[in-house]
Amino acid sequence: MLTEQKEQFIRFMMDADVLRFGDFVTKSGRNTPYFVNTGNYRTGAQAAGLGRFYAGMVHDSGCRFDAMFGPAYKGIPLVTACAGALYTQYGEDKPYFFNRKEAKDHGEGGCLVGYQPKDGDHVIIIEDVITAGTAVRETIPVLRSAADVSCSDMFISVNRCEVGQHPGKTAVMEVQEEFGITVHSLVTVRDIRKWLGKHGEYDALLPKMDRYMQKYCI
Repeated sequence: MLTEQKEQFIRFMMDADVLRFGDFVTKSGRNTPYFVNTGNYRTGAQAAGLGRFYAGMVHDSGCRFDAMFGPAYKGIPLVTACAGALYTQYGEDKPYFFNRKEAKDHGEGGCLVGYQPKDGDHVIIIEDVITAGTAVRETIPVLRSAADVSCSDMFISVNRCEVGQHPGKTAVMEVQEEFGITVHSLVTVRDIRKWLGKHGEYDALLPKMDRYMQKYCI
């Protein structure tokens, strides 16, 4: 169902030039008529708004956790904004951390910045999108090499609803089966398609979206 909150978030992404339409190639190598680039958020107002959307999603999920992890690089500003909004909106002061792409070989060293996870911690992941699940498979070893942590929930902007590595299963389904992680998203590709269908200026784009979804989405 395309709720008012989902419509607000789609418009928010478009106003920030984060949700774009054209000809793109995803991380999984698929040609796509739309792309979500959270690296285009670049103002304080956008960061604050993004944090509110994510914090609301995390809070409404009822998920209990000890810390939040944002995978480098896109997840770093996302987890930071979410942590700030969780505190200002809901009074929940949760620690957060993220990783470096390359381990630091001086000073305190290591590949993690911020909170240092401990054995027994329950960690949630804050990310941008899931297409084929590649980023999740890169993230879990980082967490498990740091401490004996558990991770059962992941929060993203857009669920592209695309088939993963196995026919008949989306990347989100595979992440659930492989790692036991439930993925929460602010919107899905179907929400975006419904939103486009409500606005006549995007009529020419609809056949491209439909062909792409028919080929890759479940």
